[in-house]
Amino acid sequence: MTPDIALDVRETSHMSAGMRAYVGALRRLLPVVAPDLRVAEFGSGDNFDVAEQLAMPLRLARLRPRLVHVPTPFVPRILPVPHVVTVHDVIDLEFAQYAKRKVGPYWRRVVGPVLRSARAVITDDDATVPLLERYLGVAPSRVAVIPLGVDAPEPLPEPMVRARPYFFYAGNHRPHKDLATLVTAWASLPDRDAIDLVLTGAEEPALRLARHARGELVFAGDCSLEEVWRWHCGAVAYVHPALREGFGLPLLEAVRAGTPVIAADTATPSVLAPYVHRYAAHDAVALRALLLRAAEQPDAFRAGVEPARAATAYLTWERTVRDTAGLYRRLLAEPRARRA
Repeated sequence: MTPDIALDVRETSHMSAGMRAYVGALRRLLPVVAPDLRVAEFGSGDNFDVAEQLAMPLRLARLRPRLVHVPTPFVPRILPVPHVVTVHDVIDLEFAQYAKRKVGPYWRRVVGPVLRSARAVITDDDATVPLLERYLGVAPSRVAVIPLGVDAPEPLPEPMVRARPYFFYAGNHRPHKDLATLVTAWASLPDRDAIDLVLTGAEEPALRLARHARGELVFAGDCSLEEVWRWHCGAVAYVHPALREGFGLPLLEAVRAGTPVIAADTATPSVLAPYVHRYAAHDAVALRALLLRAAEQPDAFRAGVEPARAATAYLTWERTVRDTAGLYRRLLAEPRARRA
């Protein structure tokens, strides 16, 4: 029987933790929220290899699904069936100075044509829509914005406890995350504020050039999902200094944990903007002012966390997958003439 949807379920070397969570949610929840759709899973190999560029198109040509969904930008150049592609961000094009030289040509010559021929392009936030048009020529009318979600544990785990209060950041250490600005702002806090800064991931010696007289810079290493939630729950504030995010799942995790969030304005998705203390990206002085308020007026700084938790309760993985299934149905219902 012809599948309605063929879903690329690969977990490959170039996928971020957020991408893996997204694919996992689609696999887990599509049968639950869309039992009317016949979904076939496919995909093998890694990115940019023969399995991706040759075997996947051949498999799809034989399978002949009504629609294929590639949930990452790691696509075969030729997709012989109607397709949908998810692009969480175009950070490698917007901040090309931080990317490898071959990344830009890959996006323009492989990803771009596939996106322009797609039935729809899914992205996580309104801010990415004009960037897809600017860098890859994707018409905004072809883009569907479907925010990501999280499934907060209930009850929340016990908070992480340290000898001193701490700020927390979760994520990788790529240059566009702008961790240097965060460390600089934290290190410049007054000596009277004995507060640590905890970063997930491995030790980064370059970040230790800035020091705080009475606080410690802590690299927490690879953390389990439960540990990340515990760090969120115990933090004075979650801080996200990135220059850009597709969605920024840790921001939503922190909100759902009942923790104040500080983030660069360009890293904050529109659905979370009302609940985040924002500052202009790269502005260490403005970030320091927010850190100071969080450290010295913690009760006032936390004033909005419970309303924020309530207001964002709808941002679950089930909602993400339900909205994605709704997009599938709309595309499958379109007349053939419009599909061409």
